[in-house]
Amino acid sequence: MSIDVLAGPRSTAWLARANPLSKLGAGLALTIGLLLTVDWVSASVALLCELALLPLAGLAPRVLLGRGWPILAAALVGGYGSALLAPKTGAVLLEWGPLLLTEGSLQSGVAIALRGIAIALPGVLLLASTDPTDLADALAQRLRLPHRFVLGALAAMRLVGLLVEEWQNLGMARRARGAGSSGGVLGRFRSSLGQAMALLVQAIRRASRLAVTMEAKGFGAGPRTWARRSEFSARDALVLLGGMVIIGAALAAAVMSGTWNSAFS
Repeated sequence: MSIDVLAGPRSTAWLARANPLSKLGAGLALTIGLLLTVDWVSASVALLCELALLPLAGLAPRVLLGRGWPILAAALVGGYGSALLAPKTGAVLLEWGPLLLTEGSLQSGVAIALRGIAIALPGVLLLASTDPTDLADALAQRLRLPHRFVLGALAAMRLVGLLVEEWQNLGMARRARGAGSSGGVLGRFRSSLGQAMALLVQAIRRASRLAVTMEAKGFGAGPRTWARRSEFSARDALVLLGGMVIIGAALAAAVMSGTWNSAFS
């Protein structure tokens, strides 16, 4: 029987009822396709199509921004760096000391930023629309991965959400004791390091207790049965087909617009 540690309410979104492996396959197809070229047209088409799928995953734009702002920040930083280092072709747009931006370098930076977001967004949609237990069932029953690995990964995914809550509780406890409330930026940085160490210690202790509990209950010992069957349906075929159509349309748009730029050239 599969474990359901700290289970929360299941999503009722359309994508949530698809098999996790079909969503993984669609995301893999998008990733491989976007890695073939570095241009803003293919990335823009893929990104617009992915954003259109937000309602199917049960994600509101504000929720997506709250969860995915690190990805957006990393993409912007990557795009900025690419714009600075890319070959300076085309008309000069900005020249300020050592800073030089041209049409060609700016297009390269925009392409890298959009490409990074378009590659990362399917992972956000997958996590938002997939129950960890369903993913573990699919990995074990369909991909035949080792039970110890699957059950350990499931437990880890279930416990990740507790880290955020514990970080907030540790912060409130430290502020109540007056720790980390003074000393400026350096003092707050040192306080954050101590808080991170306390969180690490708690996470290791919880993982140790959970491992002992799972061993006592016989997890990973011999063949297992599963409470739910991991099945494929017509919905999964639509998910895979949708991923293929999106990446096909994105690459075709790049070729037709003349912006195709092979990543291997």
